[in-house]
Amino acid sequence: MGGWAIAVHGGAGVDPNLPLERQEEAKQLLTRCLNLGISALNSNVPAIDVVELVVRELETDPLFNSGRGSALTEKGTVEMEASIMDGPKRRCGAVSGLTTVKNPISLARLVMDKSPHSYIAFSGAEDFARQQGVEVVDNEYFVTPDNVGMLKLAKEANTILFDYRIPSSAYETCGSGVESPLQMNGLPISVYAPETVGCVVVDREGRCAAATSTGGLMNKMTGRIGDSPLIGAGTYACDVCGVSCTGEGEAIIRGTLAREVAAVMEYKGLKLHQAVDFVIKHRLDEGKAGLIAVSNTGEVACGFNCNGMFRACATEDGFMEVAIWD
Repeated sequence: MGGWAIAVHGGAGVDPNLPLERQEEAKQLLTRCLNLGISALNSNVPAIDVVELVVRELETDPLFNSGRGSALTEKGTVEMEASIMDGPKRRCGAVSGLTTVKNPISLARLVMDKSPHSYIAFSGAEDFARQQGVEVVDNEYFVTPDNVGMLKLAKEANTILFDYRIPSSAYETCGSGVESPLQMNGLPISVYAPETVGCVVVDREGRCAAATSTGGLMNKMTGRIGDSPLIGAGTYACDVCGVSCTGEGEAIIRGTLAREVAAVMEYKGLKLHQAVDFVIKHRLDEGKAGLIAVSNTGEVACGFNCNGMFRACATEDGFMEVAIWD
């Protein structure tokens, strides 16, 4: 075993004109969450508990698009989704369509631990949450002024937006002069805004785990399900590695991106960094996305084919990085 390793992301696809103060806020949040995970790993907390702990912290802070601060649907409401996977036995849990659950990742964990199923959605997931006694809040708790402004912008542009905390005073500069090459099922969308948070961990015992949570796309159709709750697409963990993805959900789904990293490691014999590079280059077609990954030997890697990804990672041998751009 190569010791523990951890990576955290706040989404791929970053507006190149994002104000510096917002970049610094994002780095501070990523650093705080990374240190939270490092402290737990140094206390020998199992990988599956660490990924849940870190993603809960990300969901609670409104900076990124998960939990409080989630993107709004076309109706101005929040529908959240999340998934978690424990590598050793490939146990998993996922939820979609949540409107009142304060921490979706913990409900996904309960689906894994306390239900006979792997995936529960919409009213069934809300009912399960109440049966399990998890904390619930009014939908308004998740709605922030930034989101309301972003939804207005999206409706005026008649498009879907990858949501990010862009201050209303900077709407006119964020993304200005930059052509978005991204289309989703033939429709143009703004690529410069991350829409997912995630964490991957391998502990000292070589156990890998992954967790992903999101509010989805700004101005999305109600009922839309992205890659984040889909095991093998947005999240995957096994004996070999743990992976969490972010970016254009429809492309990630088509490429079964998270599982592909494990598959090329298992079947092509690639190392983690080689596998991540291969998948980003050859499995996204024209989609824009990124991912973070750890291996059972203590490696950590990230990859993306857009201009940036909010990310932080560390290993037990002292390596640590918090970054946004290439």
